[in-house]
Amino acid sequence: MDLIRRSAYGLPATSAAAPIAKTRGTKVHYLGTAYPSRRHDLCDDYVRAVRASHLANTQENYSDIAYNALVCEHGTVYEGRGPNRRTGANGTRALNDSHYAVCALLGTPGGGLSTPPDAQLHGLRDAIEWLRAEGEAGDEVLGHRDGHPTSCPGDALYDWVRRGAPRPGAVPPSAKPVVDLTRLISAATVDPPKSGTPVSYAGVRTVEAALLAEGLLAQSLVDGHFGTSTIRAYSAWQRRLGYTGAAADGIPGKTSLTRLGTARGFTVID
Repeated sequence: MDLIRRSAYGLPATSAAAPIAKTRGTKVHYLGTAYPSRRHDLCDDYVRAVRASHLANTQENYSDIAYNALVCEHGTVYEGRGPNRRTGANGTRALNDSHYAVCALLGTPGGGLSTPPDAQLHGLRDAIEWLRAEGEAGDEVLGHRDGHPTSCPGDALYDWVRRGAPRPGAVPPSAKPVVDLTRLISAATVDPPKSGTPVSYAGVRTVEAALLAEGLLAQSLVDGHFGTSTIRAYSAWQRRLGYTGAAADGIPGKTSLTRLGTARGFTVID
């Protein structure tokens, strides 16, 4: 995840928006105006301009940029209000309380960039998972138009939302391998000797392949055994999700394993 915090691109380190403990999920937005594609070094300028326009809107009386996060066409996530801050973008106080808001730097057809590139879809997925990990966002992923009369987030992006907001290239649900959490935990805590045992449980290799794809485990260590190296790699995945201390012990749990499966194309049962 390429995340740029507020202070790193010139915003106050902490948003003035009202605190919020958790949400039911995340709503996806777009700009709703023409948006010409641009070099990556100009994207932070545009995000600052969005914030300036929101602060200048006396009718809405925004306390900060309206979105919790914004994602450029290159896949970078810019922290807006951030986790645990009520959004100002969903239309009403009740809608703002129920879902965070993530905005794609994407415009209307005929005026530049209007179809999200793969990098941007990955970034949107990163932002959703970040808000889950750090802001207690629930599993719902909806469009702005769900519950509010608007065309946002545009037809192309809304189609992606309705398909479950998958990462580009994700395996269709019907073809996904299945990992049994109970058997995986058993393999992680009582892994048998490798001698004469090709794998301790087939799902271990699925999880190891996912950790490899996340850059957390070397190819040479994908061996079907949930040993020390795999535990260390899984602990790194837990820390990436925001777990600390004993919670990042390298032993899979339902939430962390489900998020790994969502990112890397397998289903979890328990």
